[in-house]
Amino acid sequence: MHGPIHDFLRGTGRDGRGRRLADVLAFDDARIEAVHDFVQWLFPLAEASRAVPGAPVLGAAEAEAIRGDPQAQAGLRAGLARMTRFYADTDDWLTRHDHNHLRITRIIAATRDLLGPADAATFHAGVVARNTAAGAPVNRDSLRYWNAALG
Repeated sequence: MHGPIHDFLRGTGRDGRGRRLADVLAFDDARIEAVHDFVQWLFPLAEASRAVPGAPVLGAAEAEAIRGDPQAQAGLRAGLARMTRFYADTDDWLTRHDHNHLRITRIIAATRDLLGPADAATFHAGVVARNTAAGAPVNRDSLRYWNAALG
């Protein structure tokens, strides 16, 4: 079953704005910070986004197809690597409240569901370590959501 999210992650489809996976992966840090409608395509969930109305929602059959497709898995891993670099190289999200805290929760949950718990735990450990090194500015509620997203 190839749906729009699956095709996007394979690199053969486009997101709601007509961008391919390669286009999104090429975003610089400023663009990642400023653009709010790509993370739902890179890290899809079965729940509708409250932050971006109209963002895609991942169905069970499409999720299963993504899990079984090495090309889609590679796209997910590339997205995870890009966002890992973003959170390692930028500091604006290291504050009490920031929209990136919601993104991080989504990334952890989608990674756990589509790539597996080990990849989710590695990403989680990285953002928690950055928060700790910065003096732990992220609020406790966000940290609880990140932990809960691990499953």
